[in-house]
Amino acid sequence: MDINKNNFMIRKLRARDIMLRDVIVANPEDLVAAANLKMVRANVGGVPVVEDGRLVGLITHRDILLAGGEALKLRVKDIMSKDLVVVHEDTPISRISRIMADTGYQRLPVVKDDMLVGLITQSCIIKAVADHL
Repeated sequence: MDINKNNFMIRKLRARDIMLRDVIVANPEDLVAAANLKMVRANVGGVPVVEDGRLVGLITHRDILLAGGEALKLRVKDIMSKDLVVVHEDTPISRISRIMADTGYQRLPVVKDDMLVGLITQSCIIKAVADHL
């Protein structure tokens, strides 16, 4: 296969084609300690925060570190990021990659009608490219 055909195939990919569907999530009322344990056990750096299926935030190890020594005793809702950049199932991989490159975000929630349907990480992008080379 030639490089132009591979490039064309990669450009056709959408969020739905590369997103993780079985996403580990936290609840806003969870203790930060519980969310941190979920992240450590799953070997991930952050998880979406979901209430009744609706995306309400994102919590990362960085958020926990920045909150200081007492963070583990707090609730997720107290330190989670609420002003999120999200993508939709039909968002092209080129747009997703550009958002990640411009913002430095390592994960982007995929939503449909404010409901979390998936998550795209930098690893998802790398895997998609590797699979089409």
